[in-house]
Formats: sequence, structure tokens, C-alpha cells
Amino acid sequence: MSLRPSTSERILPAEEFSDIEEDISETEDAPELSSDYQPPSGTDSSSDESSEGAFSPSTNALMSRNGLMQWYSSPMKKREGRLAEPNVIKLPPGPTRYAIARITDIRSSFALFISSRMEKIILQMTNLEGKRLYKDDWKEIDETELHAYISVLILAGVYKSHGEATNSLWNTENGRPIFPSVMSLDNFQRISRIIRFDDRETRSHRREKDPLAAIRDIWDDWVARLPMMCNPGAYVTADERLIPFKGRCPFRQYMPKKPAKYGIKVWTLCDAKTSYAWNMQIYTGKHASGIREKNQGMRVVLDFTAGLKGNNVTCDNFFTSHELAVQLLKKKLTILGTIKKNKPVLPQELLEVGGRAVHSSKFVFTEQCTAVSYIPKKHRMVLVLSTMHKDASLSTGDGCKPEMILDYNATKGGVDNMDKMLASYTCQRMTSGWPLVVFYNIIDVSANNGYLLWTHCSPEWNASKKYRRRLYLEELGKALITPQILRRKRIPRAFMSAHLVQKVQSEEQGTAGSTVQAASNRKRSRCELCDATDNKTSTRCVKCSKYICKAHTCIYCVHCADK
Repeated sequence: MSLRPSTSERILPAEEFSDIEEDISETEDAPELSSDYQPPSGTDSSSDESSEGAFSPSTNALMSRNGLMQWYSSPMKKREGRLAEPNVIKLPPGPTRYAIARITDIRSSFALFISSRMEKIILQMTNLEGKRLYKDDWKEIDETELHAYISVLILAGVYKSHGEATNSLWNTENGRPIFPSVMSLDNFQRISRIIRFDDRETRSHRREKDPLAAIRDIWDDWVARLPMMCNPGAYVTADERLIPFKGRCPFRQYMPKKPAKYGIKVWTLCDAKTSYAWNMQIYTGKHASGIREKNQGMRVVLDFTAGLKGNNVTCDNFFTSHELAVQLLKKKLTILGTIKKNKPVLPQELLEVGGRAVHSSKFVFTEQCTAVSYIPKKHRMVLVLSTMHKDASLSTGDGCKPEMILDYNATKGGVDNMDKMLASYTCQRMTSGWPLVVFYNIIDVSANNGYLLWTHCSPEWNASKKYRRRLYLEELGKALITPQILRRKRIPRAFMSAHLVQKVQSEEQGTAGSTVQAASNRKRSRCELCDATDNKTSTRCVKCSKYICKAHTCIYCVHCADK
């Protein structure tokens, strides 16, 4: 989340755009939140209206531009007495007891987010659509096949194949053997075409009031499970994401500053340190009446923070307002975010740029809020509002930035960092249906959240590896496909895929799945069945251990091998 004139990606008039700082940290990259990340230290502050009168006004009063509010050029003098502190976390950050009790392996950490009710709806509606299109030729899919379909999507993301043509994934020469071992290409394409998340017959009626009707039941059930599994840390980040999509969608957005430019906008609340997705909302456009929603940013943040207490919310100027800051304080929450210069609650003296030196800061205070305007470069200004900070602290480093801005830079990247993680191994595939795009996003976020829960519960798991998330996704995909492979009766034609199926089935049965196997030490020797030719091979017979070349190799299925 970079500090741009409007990170909600709306196009502003040129004269307004020129007066807003592009980036507080003067860099385009979001901060990397590493394991040694230390969030900024909180400061004591009053939490709600119950603390009124606990401060005595100071001199140099400044009136807001709407004439309804007084600011002061120096911090408010604190009177004697105990004040409530909003930044007190009572629940330990990390997986909840509900999640810890149910995480036994990698697959279970992912299954926490894909509930049985969600699977039941998907199976019921998909089979209903399949019967409508294919009539009696449709073979109903079950839970095992649905898991196998999801695993193919996950593994395609692991192998960086999300942008690759589906046909090439099943190609016998250049494809991956694991995909044909799970299901045929025709079966995968048929499920991708048929998969549905609601009843097609009643959709038109529901869509009149709800543009998200095609996937509403699945989405709401999934979002409700996100806060159940993890308690966020002291700092959470509210921001917007863009799920890439260029197809037809009634609420598709154009955001020129996002890499994808076109897609579905999703407001997201993440833990600032771990980037755990705690809450989400899809923007579905204007109301059916055509009336534009007022104070939309405030409404989104208040929805997100229902159930939170003691946290600080970091957000950009689309969300930040004085009214929101007051409402959050009533809920024992603080806010830290950039604020637009056109807000009438700000005093005119804070907005003056002319004659101010570069790297200079100007603070104003009320009993509940602190605002600062910072000049990072000539004719540029950054405005930040906070209810967490109560003084005019400045850093001693280059730029003499206010501590408020440094704290903002340290906690603003929760959502952006999650986007980077998802993009690394996304399962998104080319499709013309926006509900399927949303479903792909559900899988991506669920897998990322599951990884965070799993590594928290099992910190020693591959602790020395730098690519732990890739290993997690790979093991998750293999765990989901195993039941499907075990029940396959028709062996794939491709040798490697057939060998993979036989290996999995033989390991389950405790018997060898083939009459031949590669030598474990990969030693090469002359084929013992060839007369004069010098054919070197590393393949040995599973029974007599003789070296045999390809011409003297026979392959049996697992049933014939037992005879």
C-alpha cells in the first residue's frame, strides 16, 4: 500500500493530485514483513468519550475549516487521573483454540476454511448443472473428485503453470505426470465448465438485489470462517485488492495503477505482521437505486473491526476520517492513516505548503487525535491522522520524519504483502466466468491462511528452508489427490503417470506396483538379457534384481502383479 493521492485508485483532478505526496517512504515497494519485524510501540491515549475533560486545553488554538472543531498547536496537557488505554490486546495473537484443536496435519489446516457446507453446496449445484447440460451422460462428482480438482489447481500454481494452456499440462511430452494421474484432461475441463455455486433457476430473481448472488452463499460462509481461526496482532491493515479479470462482470473495476488494471475489487483486513486475511468484502458497485453510498470507507472499516478490541487499524486516505477515528475509539481501537486534504475538520494552517522547508513537520492536536503535515520534497505534502500518537515525536534519521509516518510505513503493507504471497503460487486460471475467479481467490487465500496456521502450530516444520510455503502447497496438493488416485481403476497411458498411480496404490496396499523399478542407487550396468549389445541401464527387475533394458521390460497393473 503506497501513499499515493488515492489508493482507492480513483482518478483525481490534476490540481488536487499535485498537492498530495506520492509516497511517504519515497519508494514504490511495500515493506517486507519478515520474522524479525517489530511493530511500532504504542503510546497511551484516551479511548472514548468517557475520557473527556481528562486534558486541559493549551494555547494557540486553531479552528477547523468548518468552524466546528478546535485544534491546538501543542500537545494537550494531561491532567491527573487514570485513563482507559485502547491498545490493550487481551487475546494472544495467532491460531485460536478452535483451530489448534483441529489442526493435525497440513490437509486439516486447509480444510478449516473450506467447510463441509461449502462443499455440499458446490457438489449439489454442480451436479444439478451437469444433469441439465449432459442429461443421462453426466456422471456425478463427489467430495473426493472435488478435492482432486482443487488439488490440480493448487499444484498448477506451485509449478508456476497458472498461465499455461490446460492442454499442455496434460501433454505426454512436456506436461506434468501428476496431472494425468489425478484425472483425465476431459474430466478436468468438464468440471471447470460445469462447476456452479448457486441454483441457476433462481439466480435472476436474487441478482436483482444482490449482484454477488452467483456465489453469495459460498462467499459469506467462507468469510465468516476467517476470524474464527486466528486472532490478529496489535496492528491490522485495511486496504483494497484487485483480483485480475477482464471478462463480463457487472461490478468489474478499472484501476489504472494496479498491475492487472481490470478486475474485481476486494476490501481486505489483514494482520500487519503475518498478512493473515482476517476479513474481506467484495465491492459490487453502486446500489440498485443508483444512489452513491456516503462514507463508504468508514462503513467498510467498521464492518471489518466488529469483534476486534485493542488493535490499531492502519489504512489509507480512502478510509481515514475524523469521524471514523472517534467511532473506533468507542470500540477501544485506534487508527493510523493518511487523510485527504479536503477534509473540513482540518485547520487551514495545517494545509499551508508555501514557505515551509523540506522535511519540516507541523502538528496539531485535540483530546483524541493528532494530525501532522510533512513536507518530503518541495511542493509536496503528506497528511497523517492518528489516535495512537499523542506527541510531536520526530525521527533522528534522514528526513526527520515524524514517528507517526514511520509507524505508518511499518504497518501499511499487510494487504500488499499478502498479494505478493498469493501471486507467487496463485491457482488463478483463464476463465470467462467471474464466480470461478472468486472461487480461485478463495482457494488461494485459504491455502495462504492455512500455511500461516500450520507454521505457527509446527514451527520446527522445515524451519531451515526458505521456500516453506512452496513445500506446504506441494504437500497439500498431494494430500488432496491421494484418495482420488487410490480409487482409479483405469491406469493412464503415459508411462510416468501410470508409474505414479501404481506407486501410490502399491504403497497403500503394501505391495510392489510394478514388475520393474529403478535402482535406488541409480547404478548403471549392462542388460543381463541382451546377447551382444552393450545396453547400459539403471532399471532392475523387482523380483530377481537383474539389470534389464527397455526392450526386456514388461509393465503390469497392480492386480496382475499380485498373481
